[in-house]
Amino acid sequence: MIPLLILGLLKQNPGSYGYELLALMEKGHYKYIVNFTKGSFYYNLQQLEEKQYIQKIEDNQGDKNRETHNYIITELGNEEFDKLMNKYGSKTDYINFSFYAAMLFYNLYEKEEFIKLIEIQMEQTQNKIDLIEQSLKNNKETPYYFRKMLENSHSHHKVNIEWFKELLSEIKKQD
Repeated sequence: MIPLLILGLLKQNPGSYGYELLALMEKGHYKYIVNFTKGSFYYNLQQLEEKQYIQKIEDNQGDKNRETHNYIITELGNEEFDKLMNKYGSKTDYINFSFYAAMLFYNLYEKEEFIKLIEIQMEQTQNKIDLIEQSLKNNKETPYYFRKMLENSHSHHKVNIEWFKELLSEIKKQD
């Protein structure tokens, strides 16, 4: 999915350099959509260039002491963008929430330790809620549909917090 994000950002911001695209992904909290690191980002950028989906352009205004590569999307890249939009836009994955796997065996685990796991989930979920709220508040230029996705995700995490509270209550009642 990283190639879709890079191609999309280049369509929105032609002539951007790699670090600028990475900064846009971080500012927009794209990690919420796909897990990426600086290394995986630059690896995908290089792959897109090798496949001729993007190309380097000269930047006459750049700092001559610093090596930066500005990129634009090519015609082939536009075609790939369309393919990726169709691929990911028409795909619905199962929810991959690792805590669900742990729930399968909660009765085989120490009660107090499982309570700690739920508390960790609550803390992490609250951190996600805070991050989304920060993004919605501070990023006014966030595209409309991405903003809607963040709002939906926010609601989902709020529901999870309530679910975790119910789980805690039920587990504490046992015995």
